[in-house]
Amino acid sequence: MENLTTKPAPVRKPKPGRWFWWGILLALVVWVVVDLYIPRKNSLRQFDPKEVARLETAMWRSYYEKKPVLLFWQLATGLRQQFHAPFWRSFTLGFQASKAAFDFKEGHSRADYQRTIPDLISYYESIQALSTESFDVPKVAKLELEWWIVHRQRERYSYDDLANALVQTSAALYSQPAAPFTTYGRLRADAMRLCDDVRNHPGGATEADWQQIDAVLRRAWGELHTVVQRNTSN
Repeated sequence: MENLTTKPAPVRKPKPGRWFWWGILLALVVWVVVDLYIPRKNSLRQFDPKEVARLETAMWRSYYEKKPVLLFWQLATGLRQQFHAPFWRSFTLGFQASKAAFDFKEGHSRADYQRTIPDLISYYESIQALSTESFDVPKVAKLELEWWIVHRQRERYSYDDLANALVQTSAALYSQPAAPFTTYGRLRADAMRLCDDVRNHPGGATEADWQQIDAVLRRAWGELHTVVQRNTSN
């Protein structure tokens, strides 16, 4: 007579109950609320210049290649890197910046562009709320719009004008004299010129073009970081 062995019944793993999922949902809600509304401040002078440059290159490339979803994600990531925005707040900041940019894009004259000022003020008020340093929000918003106009109206302004506008904006943001930002402004304007030029290349921008733009932006953001750190140490 054969020995019959019975196989043990398979052990069923208990499925997570509804309270488990309610707990996950509650934790997510708490995270979002804390992230969006609990005050959190860091120094604007503390950032990784190489990472900020890499993300700016990536954003320009996504814009050039018409990848808006990726562009928005990179913008939010850049805001976390440069301004230490919390995760969820970086997306609200990204929305504010995008709204200002799209309103500006629809304009055709300086009077039209001026309508972007309230959006830029709201954006920089949100940046101010994250910063341990204070700056003149309306002034920075106005100067930000000015370099946008200078860059857009390239038939009227030179890249030297763009470099100067970038210098003035950075000096206002960091509440410092303009002169130390001269090299940064020139380098960042050079990077924008390179990006503008690749639009006319046969076949579009190459990988080498983007590497060159990234190299110039690394120098620009490295220079900015050096300037603001020098101010901190003094």
